[in-house]
Amino acid sequence: MNYRIFPPDELLEADITLPLSKSLSNRVLIINALTEGAPDTVEVAACDDTDVTVRALSSDADCINIGAAGTAMRFLTAYFAATPGRTVTLDGSDRMRHRPIRELVDALRCCGAKIEYAGEEGFPPLRITGHKLVGGSITVNSSISSQYISALLMVAPTMQNGLEITLEGEVMSRPYINMTLGLMRQHGVEGEFVDKVITIPHGRYVPCSDKVEADWSAASYWYEIEALTSGWVTLHGLSNDSFQGDAKVASIYENLGVNTDYEGGEEETDGIALVASPDLSPRLVMDLSDTPDLAQTIVVTCAMIGVPFCLSGLASLKIKETDRLEALKTELLKVGIMVEIENNNTLVWDGARRPITAMPEFDTYDDHRMAMAFAPVSIYLPGIVVRNVEVVSKSYPEYWSDLVKAGFRLVDADAPMAEGTDADDSE
Repeated sequence: MNYRIFPPDELLEADITLPLSKSLSNRVLIINALTEGAPDTVEVAACDDTDVTVRALSSDADCINIGAAGTAMRFLTAYFAATPGRTVTLDGSDRMRHRPIRELVDALRCCGAKIEYAGEEGFPPLRITGHKLVGGSITVNSSISSQYISALLMVAPTMQNGLEITLEGEVMSRPYINMTLGLMRQHGVEGEFVDKVITIPHGRYVPCSDKVEADWSAASYWYEIEALTSGWVTLHGLSNDSFQGDAKVASIYENLGVNTDYEGGEEETDGIALVASPDLSPRLVMDLSDTPDLAQTIVVTCAMIGVPFCLSGLASLKIKETDRLEALKTELLKVGIMVEIENNNTLVWDGARRPITAMPEFDTYDDHRMAMAFAPVSIYLPGIVVRNVEVVSKSYPEYWSDLVKAGFRLVDADAPMAEGTDADDSE
């Protein structure tokens, strides 16, 4: 389905209960599955990425298709490889079959795993025969995906000799590695992360009363909306004391006209208020290697409010749901913004524009973050179209209904216009 989107008629007011963090949820699900005596159920994010993990963990099927869920593919590869007596083929969507996984497979094989490629070498589908892994010392290229590291860490306590991982190259998304180690610590496994070496002893997880917090990545789209509207936005379920690296969005948006008011001060709270600020950086220069999932939101925000940028550390965006660097460059041209890609890891905009010749219709590339980052463009250009809006179910299924709650109007872009109406009329 395609939506034509119109902004609120009045000053935006939004009171939003955010979805739970899918990053925390997927880790909790894997750790719980490895924990003897863990609760049968735990409240996790209700979205595609966690749904496929839940189904896979409860399935006894010989072949499991995880669709486009990259996190599930990485985590479940390690989980099934370390599960004695389980033989399974992990498959996914066509895009998943073109997302590399060789680095993780090679690392698991070094630990004693039995994994074969059921299709193209280096890519899913994978045929996995689970058994107790030996572990030991391995070296992993950490410049590709932190999910490989997290997948190895979570199964490391089950390995006969534990696991020592030496990280080679630039460490991508370090906060996600710290998130994994933090959750493992809560479940009784204490790891060490010194310089670029992570050591996990052989051990046993203990049950923990898990409470998954709201998703700071989902909050980023409301930071974008606040930056574009200077309205009133309250977001529930967030904490300043968070495992999530994307909580950094609060400090990043101080450069883009949005301050964060933690209810009850800087302690753990149930929510935050976003407050408009006159402070804008003349140019945003930032390394996003720790928070690449925020890139699309930040880029679109800067483009709309006219802040030139140079954002580096984005190499991992090329192997996400789509090549997000190329997708951003292509879609921003539809609003006249001429972005350049440098060294396959940096997005640069010096303020160059070209005229807009048609009302933009944004493609989403089967990527939830493209849809959610571009929808707020309607604030500046009422009547834009976002295609294939169902992609948001991957992480934030209630996104569109939350926009409606905030006063946005969504129209089926493929439905015939009523006689006498104007597609650009937001009444």
